[in-house]
Amino acid sequence: MGGVLGLVQVDQSTVAIKETFGKFNAVLEPGCHFLPWCIGDRIVGYLSLRVKQLDVRCETKTKDNVFVTVVASVQYRALVDKAPDAFYKLSNTKQQIQSYVFDVIRATVPKLELDDAFVQKDDIAKAVEEELEKAMSMYGYEIVQTLIVDIEPDVHVKRAMNEINAAARMRSAANDKAEAEKILQIKRAEGEAESKYLAGVGIARQRQAIVDGLRDSVLTFSENVPGTTAKDIMDMVLVTQYFDTMKEIGASSKSSSVFIPHGPGAVKDVASQIRDGLLQANTI
Repeated sequence: MGGVLGLVQVDQSTVAIKETFGKFNAVLEPGCHFLPWCIGDRIVGYLSLRVKQLDVRCETKTKDNVFVTVVASVQYRALVDKAPDAFYKLSNTKQQIQSYVFDVIRATVPKLELDDAFVQKDDIAKAVEEELEKAMSMYGYEIVQTLIVDIEPDVHVKRAMNEINAAARMRSAANDKAEAEKILQIKRAEGEAESKYLAGVGIARQRQAIVDGLRDSVLTFSENVPGTTAKDIMDMVLVTQYFDTMKEIGASSKSSSVFIPHGPGAVKDVASQIRDGLLQANTI
């Protein structure tokens, strides 16, 4: 009914291209328009003003001879003030944008090595956007944004990169483990050294206590038993120590058998031998 009366509706975010007897006449914005078909006015097409997205997959080679597939996402829209250019100048907008994306990517990525291509994704996207903006503005289109959403190396290259990464991580883990073992051994050695030092201090204090005890014993015995000499007292102390040692050897269940000369006359010999050993040690 609207067509019979010459009324045309244009939806929101859309413009209509009006021709009169085959010649462009006007751009009709959203709303209701009177279109007298009897004098040659007609709608030849509609142009959407919504932002559109085109995903482009481009295969190329990096500077280090690795083939990659670059996935670019281009967001674009037609300009209302250049609607006639957008409608009449391009027959296939997507194909035109794809050609420019291919051209820029294949001119940019071969200058970069694979690792640099991943790092400089934003620079590649900026180069594509600048080239598209210059080229598509004359056709009535605006490039809203360009993104490099993915860079896909060959599957064998991916596997090799993963193996390199895994080897590097294993090497780092081995270094950390070796460093930890080194620190553990150092701490253990420091602990053993400290333990031996403390043991030596204890033995030195023990020997000093023994010497002090013997001296006090000699002085006390000399005072209580008149006529005894220091030699007599030392002989008695040595014999006492000798019997204490024999007692400990016999009382221990894990001690080995010790065969030494023993008898009434051997006591004097034992004391003489111990005293001679101490005197020789002092001489040396």
